[in-house]
Amino acid sequence: MTLKPVASGAGRVPWDAPGFIRFPDPPPEEMTAFYQVNFPGYPVSLYEHYGDRATTIITSEVAAALIPSEDYEGVRYPDLLVAFGVDPAAHRARNGYLIPEQGKPPDFVLEVASGSTARRDETVKRDNYAEMGVPEYWRFDDTGGDLYQTALAGDRLADGEYRPIPIYRTANGGYWGRSEVLGLDLCWEDGALRFWDPAEGRYLVTHEELHAINRAAVAARRAAEAARQAAEAERNNERAARAEAEARIELELAARHAAEAARAAAEAERNSERAARAEMEARVRELEEELRRREES
Repeated sequence: MTLKPVASGAGRVPWDAPGFIRFPDPPPEEMTAFYQVNFPGYPVSLYEHYGDRATTIITSEVAAALIPSEDYEGVRYPDLLVAFGVDPAAHRARNGYLIPEQGKPPDFVLEVASGSTARRDETVKRDNYAEMGVPEYWRFDDTGGDLYQTALAGDRLADGEYRPIPIYRTANGGYWGRSEVLGLDLCWEDGALRFWDPAEGRYLVTHEELHAINRAAVAARRAAEAARQAAEAERNNERAARAEAEARIELELAARHAAEAARAAAEAERNSERAARAEMEARVRELEEELRRREES
């Protein structure tokens, strides 16, 4: 089936207009992206990578077409769609990507192989996406080629026709190819879809990896807090021990001062007793001298 664009000058239909058409949700056989696209969280990872949600659409299993339709006629539901410089609000209102409304085809689409759609992904859908003008069309087969003819395949539009994108083998038995429109490498790694950022030298993180990073960060924060509390407790113990030692020193000094005061008091008492005894002895001598003089006279 050939998809034809809407008539020139049709323009955008207001979202609240009586004739406004919302695309239907995808039929079950088209919903094949969960394990390879949605569960890993690639729409979110790609949004985080590109940053501008106001003019970028990254979605999964949502309609794309040249003409509005309330049924599935001429509508495709790519497992991953990326479009730059477009209107996400119109996309949400339409429940799909209407190419004349957005003013351009999606920049990138990807289909994930399933037993019910693999043949059409490689034939009819490939032709449809070329007619839509999608610059890159990719296919991913997690079985390694049991459903598609190969584990990973990509096509780039040139003169209205798709031409294969080179796919390379990796040392560990995987596959990869370069997406020019995304600026990323698409990779088949042990049956999993990965996106490699050559500029950063790393994969875009999946939900699982992000959760592992967050869990590690939480564990690190908890360990740091426990270490801080332990250090604070040790400092408190040191302060308490120092205060106890200072109190003990003060008690010892007070005891020494008291002992010195007692010694001084005892010494003063002895001195007083010696002075009193000396005074008494002097008085006795005076009396004896007085008595002797009286006897002599």
